Amino acid sequence: MPHYLRALRTPNFRLYFAGQTISLAGTWMQQAAILWLAWKLSGSAFMLGATGFASQIPILLFSAIGGVWIDHIDRRRLLLSTQSLSMLVSFLLAALTWLEFMSPWTLIVFAFALGCLNAIDVPARQSIASQLVAIPGDLQNAIALNSIVIQLGRFVGPALAGAVVAAGGEATCFLVNACSYAPALTALIVIRTKFSQGRPTPTLQALIEGFRYVRENPRIRRSLLLVAAISFFAMPYSVLMPLVANQLFGGDVRTYGTLVASAGVGSLLAALLLAALRDSRRLPLWTGLAAGIVGISLVLFAATLSIELAYLLLPILGFSSIIVFSGSNTLIQMQVAEQFRGRVMAIYAVAFLGVAPLGNFIAGGLAEHIGVKATLLAGGFIALAAAAIYLRTHPIR
Repeated sequence: MPHYLRALRTPNFRLYFAGQTISLAGTWMQQAAILWLAWKLSGSAFMLGATGFASQIPILLFSAIGGVWIDHIDRRRLLLSTQSLSMLVSFLLAALTWLEFMSPWTLIVFAFALGCLNAIDVPARQSIASQLVAIPGDLQNAIALNSIVIQLGRFVGPALAGAVVAAGGEATCFLVNACSYAPALTALIVIRTKFSQGRPTPTLQALIEGFRYVRENPRIRRSLLLVAAISFFAMPYSVLMPLVANQLFGGDVRTYGTLVASAGVGSLLAALLLAALRDSRRLPLWTGLAAGIVGISLVLFAATLSIELAYLLLPILGFSSIIVFSGSNTLIQMQVAEQFRGRVMAIYAVAFLGVAPLGNFIAGGLAEHIGVKATLLAGGFIALAAAAIYLRTHPIR
């Protein structure tokens, strides 16, 4: 295998990678369709923020406990359970939307249900990579390839959602996503992983041990704080994107899908760069600088009146944000002890996705009262401050 694909020489990881590539494209397509349907049903920035809040708040509430399970239960079987249930929820979502039984509040309930499953599924997917690669030195590449899968889905999914919603409606998007779980479930059934049951530990005690481990490892702690700051203050731009597409640029669902996909282009390029990385010693510096670029590009995006310029800025925003998130993920996973991997990756999921609903909720309310431009500008300037603090306090070699 080429150096940037070296983790794929392990058959288990190769199967997992193929299944997740298809499944996550469907997941991103469904996420875009849910947000667009929330906007179409309500016409409210607040309800748009509330839908994003409902889909991600379970990660803040339940991921830490899920991390304890991940460290004590076979991760492959756990993923089989979460992804089977996610497929079922997507089928129900498609049926109710097709029958026109969907309302904004019903949609929020479905978003919350999917979020509860993601609270366990996301850290489990992050943690299983170490069990799928046969050569320990391939772990860094496996983490980067996982990121490529996510960003490829982020690039392809919203663009497909725009076309599919325009042609067949939101219900068709939900149905396609439900079917996309089949390859991922097949791969999880076929692959085999080694699982050794650790010593039984009460859930609360195991949870406290996980947080203590993070507190006592300053490099991991600083990376988690940076991820949380960027996710809370900068990333709500993605939830507000239907509002941006419709109100600022006078566009429709195709405009929305193209805007989101533009950010996905940059995200995919960043993930490819990380996959090709041979030496991670400069990664802390790149991560801090990328956080600053997130802030700058978000400020410029909020200030622009040109949709053409927006299409140029969003790839930069997507590129820099993935360097922050995937770079931090790589730094953390290269340092964490295996017995704490599930719990630490669950805390990472809280920092990456769990605090996002609070940011989405606040951003939705602010956009309703002070406007979407002012909301995005504030997030960009705070992201710049977070980058400066990280670069000042994190030891950069």
